[in-house]
Amino acid sequence: MEADTPPGLLDCALSQWSPQIGDPGLTGWLTVSIYVLAAVIAAVTAWRAPFPRRSRARERFFWWALALAMLLLAVNKQLDLQSFLTATGRCVAVAEGWYDERRDVQRLFILGLGYAAVVSGLLMLWLLWGTLRRSFFALLGMVFVLGFVMIRAVGFHNFDRLINSTLEVEFLSIPLNVLFEISGPLLIALTGLILQRQRKRYRY
Repeated sequence: MEADTPPGLLDCALSQWSPQIGDPGLTGWLTVSIYVLAAVIAAVTAWRAPFPRRSRARERFFWWALALAMLLLAVNKQLDLQSFLTATGRCVAVAEGWYDERRDVQRLFILGLGYAAVVSGLLMLWLLWGTLRRSFFALLGMVFVLGFVMIRAVGFHNFDRLINSTLEVEFLSIPLNVLFEISGPLLIALTGLILQRQRKRYRY
């Protein structure tokens, strides 16, 4: 019976989620394009930016990590993989008989996610200590990205209502959630471009 559990679990999750384009509109593809652009710029920065010799390995690791994170977020933006994880968790809860206590598990998961985000941020801050003049705005961009992911994962209703509202500018209606989501990748991309333009500055 145990050998049948994984296929059954997968079938259950796939009955509630299927791979499809999650946001086929203009803003969805614009956000994906910005994530991809930030990933490419971060990778080029990790590869080509002439960081000082004493911090080169740490800073390159940071920029490669940013490139990977931006690429994963670009893929997730349209495939909505967190919904697959939610569906899988729901199926596990039903199969193992603790679906009625799922709120407690969700709270523990959210606390764990918040703890992981704080620890990751502190590790990055420690990793880049002494290089913040170059990496501060990229770190700030990462904080914005983590903040957006946390708000979406936690689903605080007040925040959801705020970021799902629109900003009216002249004849344009700009969803605030789009502005919030792209602010982090844009900061990362801009910081990477600035570092690449300073190629001849750091030779020590």
